[in-house]
Amino acid sequence: MNAVVPVLSIPSLPEQPLAEILQRAFAEDAPYGDVTSQLLLPATAQATAWLVAREPGTFSGGAVFTAAMKLQDPAAQVEQFVADGATFETGEKLMSVTGLARAVLTAERVALNLTQRMSAIATQTAVYAELIAGTRARVTDTRKTTPGLRILERYAVRCGGGHNHRFSLSDAVLAKDNHLAVLTGGDSAKLTAALAGVRAQLPHTVHFEVEVDSIEQIEPVLAAGVDTIMLDNFTNEELVAGVALINGRALVEASGNVNLTTIAGIAATGVDIISVGALTHSVRALDLGLDIELSRL
Repeated sequence: MNAVVPVLSIPSLPEQPLAEILQRAFAEDAPYGDVTSQLLLPATAQATAWLVAREPGTFSGGAVFTAAMKLQDPAAQVEQFVADGATFETGEKLMSVTGLARAVLTAERVALNLTQRMSAIATQTAVYAELIAGTRARVTDTRKTTPGLRILERYAVRCGGGHNHRFSLSDAVLAKDNHLAVLTGGDSAKLTAALAGVRAQLPHTVHFEVEVDSIEQIEPVLAAGVDTIMLDNFTNEELVAGVALINGRALVEASGNVNLTTIAGIAATGVDIISVGALTHSVRALDLGLDIELSRL
């Protein structure tokens, strides 16, 4: 039986960005077609193939696998047996495709590369999410994603029970230490006024977050009316103190030194958000394979 992550609804992947990603991938992998399949296989040969798990995990990428196959053979029949966000065991069949053998083999590597990475991210995220279950904290991704694949990797985080941070630099204001150094000229006394000036320019729909690296910065930042304060590289004791000081006046995000060993302790401090770059920047692709049999020539 496959367990589906119940924490979040998983949004659909937008068709157009997905198509663009796949088109770029096929332009790289088969710019002038798959010469091997074209030479060895009859044009009308049909094949059925199964996406099979070589190790256990949490699945993500059903729509990607389907779209990759259908880009090569629009008439291909694709079935998904394990839902995105569901767990699976070694040897389990996740999806199947029946279509032109040339198309299936041309699409194989692109489909595998993307579903293996997405499932790895979903699997890793599920482990992090389980470690903080029962606390008020949510685990979120960061912008430490593979260039060009952010929409897929962010979707995979959702499949694993995680949440998404801002998608891009255009989506929210997140003032970090380097921004503050330039903004205040190194004069901490100017911090509240400088941030309040930024706040005044923002529409009410734009979220405003500020990173601090010391307890002393919290009150001046709060006085500017920010929405979220990121406590960067705080010890757990400092996080507890920071949460108490903020006292609901803003959301509290913990960042830095977050891993599988530390996340439970960080969540126990009472923070609202824990951002984890490792969800996307350092996963090992999950071992999935495509097992093919020739249906008919």
